[in-house]
Amino acid sequence: MTVTLPLTVTFRRAVPGDFPEVRRITRDAYLRAGHFTDNHPYMSVLEDVEHRVEHAEVWVAQTAGKVVAAVTLTFAGQPYSEIAQDGELEFRMLAVDPAQQGGGVGRAVVRKIVEHARQVPGIEAISITSATFMERAHALYESLGFRRAPERDWYVPGENVLLWVFRLELRG
Repeated sequence: MTVTLPLTVTFRRAVPGDFPEVRRITRDAYLRAGHFTDNHPYMSVLEDVEHRVEHAEVWVAQTAGKVVAAVTLTFAGQPYSEIAQDGELEFRMLAVDPAQQGGGVGRAVVRKIVEHARQVPGIEAISITSATFMERAHALYESLGFRRAPERDWYVPGENVLLWVFRLELRG
């Protein structure tokens, strides 16, 4: 008999010692999912953890003392914000170590983001952009109460890639 224990995830701001693992996890997750090729220009954006930390908040999830996921949090008007409006926390670049995928880490991270957002003064909603081909992510977000905001969908400049916007109201 196999017993599955509840997944315990610690969610905290990334520190410089985490940066190599954040870079590896993000790169491996995006490549394994087939979202981009190794030489796609967006890969260099994903791998530049130092730049993200300088202009946004990079958070990590740990289980059993090991970093297993990373995400970038940003707010309206900040350099990494693509869609956040006033009163919204936007999260981007959510990546779970491929070795940990399918075990609930991504769900736990999104729940931790929601918990965190509820504590940030003035934040009333969370927004996320997801490419139309990221079906697993869509199912996760919708299962946690996020709803499509199709009036906010947009195309990546210079590419024929439609990005969907999902939003979760925190108040009311």
